[in-house]
Amino acid sequence: MTRSTAKTRVRRRSNPGRIMFQTVNITVLLLLAAICLLPFIHVLSVSLSNNAYIDAGLVTFWPMGTNTQSYTYLLERAAFWNAFRMSVYRLLLGTTINLVLLCLTAYPLSKPGNKFHGRTLYAWFFFITMLVNGGLIPNYMVISTLKLRNTIWALVLPTAVQVYDLILMLNFFRQVPTELEDAALIDGASHFRTMLTIYVPVSMPAVATMTLFCMVYHWNQWFDGMLYMDHVNLRPLQTFLRQTLIGQDFTFADGDEIAAFADINDRSLRCAQIIIATIPILCSYPFLQRYFVKGIIVGSVKG
Repeated sequence: MTRSTAKTRVRRRSNPGRIMFQTVNITVLLLLAAICLLPFIHVLSVSLSNNAYIDAGLVTFWPMGTNTQSYTYLLERAAFWNAFRMSVYRLLLGTTINLVLLCLTAYPLSKPGNKFHGRTLYAWFFFITMLVNGGLIPNYMVISTLKLRNTIWALVLPTAVQVYDLILMLNFFRQVPTELEDAALIDGASHFRTMLTIYVPVSMPAVATMTLFCMVYHWNQWFDGMLYMDHVNLRPLQTFLRQTLIGQDFTFADGDEIAAFADINDRSLRCAQIIIATIPILCSYPFLQRYFVKGIIVGSVKG
């Protein structure tokens, strides 16, 4: 680096306008971070606070009087662990199906029209589903007719291909140099092998981003579990928490559970449920975060 370049960088850093911009930028980002974090900290504090302080409205951003009865009550319920296992099963199966179908669909749609005749027609076939929806009743009739109710497939098959994720993956595949594909085809590789050995490894930021999207979607869904699952043991965690959070359904609770609930603050229990429901996604996000921003930005450049 030459002296002139170094001097230029020093002048830019000491520029009053640049300093003001950075100050405003950092301030706004800190405010946004506080807006996101403070409610979560408040919920965590309430879930760990003593009932008397909660009823008095004294809990803000720090627990007052340690109390873990809400967590003990939830974690000792067999129904909770059944719902947790169901959600994990759904997350693993649903995310795997989503990623496989996304790659298999995005790869051919990423080709130009001279290599894949009718590509535009197929692309519109998928895109139109983002504009027009069959509705709740037709979806329920299809699931019932196919005898998928009360099975895990009712939760994962209707959303097997997320079109928004498909568009991001398609645009990412378009940016893979065609020379890599041509070299693989010349060497005798099939399209399937080319996709697995070239397109998917090169597009790992997009794959990681889609993985996070699919995981969050399957973990947070509760309505389809309530709609398609008649048996409580088959319902995912979010549906179970919704019942306890809003309905306080004790149909499957024994006498000890009802007695234990009598000593628990209702607000503390609700906050504990929110914390438990967010922990798995919070734990998985740091491993995918470094790919997340790159996958969103690069995948949305070309249309």
